[in-house]
Amino acid sequence: MPDQPTAVDAVVVGAGPAGSAAALELARAGRRVVLLERGPFPGAKNVYGGVVYGRVLDEVLPQWWEEVPVQRWVTRRATMLMTPTQALTVDFRATAWGSPPYNGMTTYRAEFDSWLAGKAVEAGARLITSTVATGLLRDGAGRVVGVRTDRPGGDIAAHVVVACDGVNSFLAKEAGLLPRTSPGHTTLGVKETLALPREVIDERFGLTGRQGLDLEMLGCTMGIPGGGFLYTSLDTVSVGVVVSLTGLAQAKRRPEELVAELKAHPAIAPYLRGAELKEYSAHLIPEGGYRAIPKLAIDGMLVAGDAAAMCLVAGLWLEGVNFAIGAVLADHKRLRNAADVMVSDRMLRQYPGFACDIAEQLFTVINPHPKPHLSRELLRAARRNKVRWHALARDGWQALRAFS
Repeated sequence: MPDQPTAVDAVVVGAGPAGSAAALELARAGRRVVLLERGPFPGAKNVYGGVVYGRVLDEVLPQWWEEVPVQRWVTRRATMLMTPTQALTVDFRATAWGSPPYNGMTTYRAEFDSWLAGKAVEAGARLITSTVATGLLRDGAGRVVGVRTDRPGGDIAAHVVVACDGVNSFLAKEAGLLPRTSPGHTTLGVKETLALPREVIDERFGLTGRQGLDLEMLGCTMGIPGGGFLYTSLDTVSVGVVVSLTGLAQAKRRPEELVAELKAHPAIAPYLRGAELKEYSAHLIPEGGYRAIPKLAIDGMLVAGDAAAMCLVAGLWLEGVNFAIGAVLADHKRLRNAADVMVSDRMLRQYPGFACDIAEQLFTVINPHPKPHLSRELLRAARRNKVRWHALARDGWQALRAFS
């Protein structure tokens, strides 16, 4: 294609959190920006009720919490270790998380994405919906100079293309920035959204007002590497699993079976009694960590969000949207080894049962027999769950180093 005058300064592909944040900042800087969205409106393809950590917006949209479309503010975070018949929970509440500037929130992506894209439009970006970027435009030297679209005569020339078109970004692949998707670096998230009256959710989860719960679970995926989650919105509960693609294929299980098993667990079923299914969705998640982040730019183009594998998977921190809005690579780099321990087979398959067995034995009263010796119960639980002490010590040391 011969050289031609540039129509805009930047074309951003994908009006998710990464794309809208990029378009917002570019527009504020006085650049001519086009924001492309394949759906009829930003967030149309997202059926997601989960947790967003909004503090990344502090410098972008001061006082963002006064207008963001929040469902609930997360004031309670819990981690549950599970076996088919046991559950051990570490449950933390903080009243400070229920007031500005808040810590996390549950929100519907259809609402959140539309809101953030609207901010970009207010700043001067031009939003074009129901339009697919089908390929890249290049000049005679091979430099990226825009995108082709599925609209007749709808090619858009630009100084820079910002690809925010998701985990399987076709533009990033065409540019050679994104290697072929590796199943080992990708997980599958499967979720059901269940309707319950707001007052029932408040009563069952011990919440009031806009308080919300973020519950994460280990040991609930039928031996497949992964975990479960449960989030509360105002009048819905989102429950599901995130599992290894390779592990799922090897187990020859359907993801909906895993969700059904989780919903039927004795520690979860009472929360969901009488709930009505409203949505079922599945989504690929890039969980390779810092070492799987691709090359982020070439001449005329860069990638962001899921297209750049910006999800942070580090056990204590399972975050995506905030790192799509602001690519804080310092966190990814510092915690690059955390996933090796926190999502290892031992952590996901052996240690939940080990911890649950210890708790059950210590809290079981067998009078008139004397109380159990802790050392004896540790040994029994280790044997029952095939936990080797040297592996446990090594994992503990690696975890300490990873989070230091």
